[in-house]
Amino acid sequence: MAIPKPLCQCRVCREAREKGVPYARAGPSAFLQDINLLIDTPAEIIELLNRSPIRRIDYLILTHLDPDHVEGFRVVEQITLDFRTWRAYPKKQICLLLPGQLNERVREIRSQYGPVIDFYQESGFVRLVLFQDNIQIGKVRITAIPVDRGSQVSFVYVFEKSGRKVVYAPCDIKPFPEHRNEVQQADLLVIQPGIFETGLKHRFNYPVDHISRTTLYTFEQTLELATRIQAKKVVFVHLEEYWNRSYDDYCALELDNPMIRFAYDGMQLTV
Repeated sequence: MAIPKPLCQCRVCREAREKGVPYARAGPSAFLQDINLLIDTPAEIIELLNRSPIRRIDYLILTHLDPDHVEGFRVVEQITLDFRTWRAYPKKQICLLLPGQLNERVREIRSQYGPVIDFYQESGFVRLVLFQDNIQIGKVRITAIPVDRGSQVSFVYVFEKSGRKVVYAPCDIKPFPEHRNEVQQADLLVIQPGIFETGLKHRFNYPVDHISRTTLYTFEQTLELATRIQAKKVVFVHLEEYWNRSYDDYCALELDNPMIRFAYDGMQLTV
């Protein structure tokens, strides 16, 4: 949920409207500068890109197809379109790297013209490259690890270059594939913090059988997970409005553990 939540008058949302970023937060996305790779396209991706120093996108990859990660997929059209021909500028075409398991599912993203991926390919906005397990782009090796969620599928991505490793697991990563050697000893783990069980809006307490527990660990369990896989640094993303925590609250948590950071729009990291 973006912060501020539309029309909400809670403390966190009022503060976000008044102060803007970093108190205000858009949807989950990241950019790997080494290969000009955009990860996920939330509804707010155009605004995020326009506020950033990013000048070119060569590759796009999707972690999964939940709306908060793909609502902004049309950004590929807005970046590449030459209105004189209603096709893409050839040099602006974006390569969509897609794990094979998402190949059929991505066609469920539709408009009145049918599957948007078909239209984007026909117009030259994207070039689709399917891969299984891993792919090499320049000096960066990308490994896609599926998370078993029954009828749905979500991916944890491992990016490796020159002996450095980033594990990107922003959402719906339970059960986390910690048995995989690829996720061990990451220089940087980017992960959803999981459920905060206290201090929630409306004094809510998660029941033991709440549906969120099927896809999310608790915050404490996520910290334990990061310790087990020996992550050197942890950055938490996908911070929900209903957790009732502001930017200042997350900064206070960082003081208790120097190994963790809470992301904000526009954060830049070097690994």
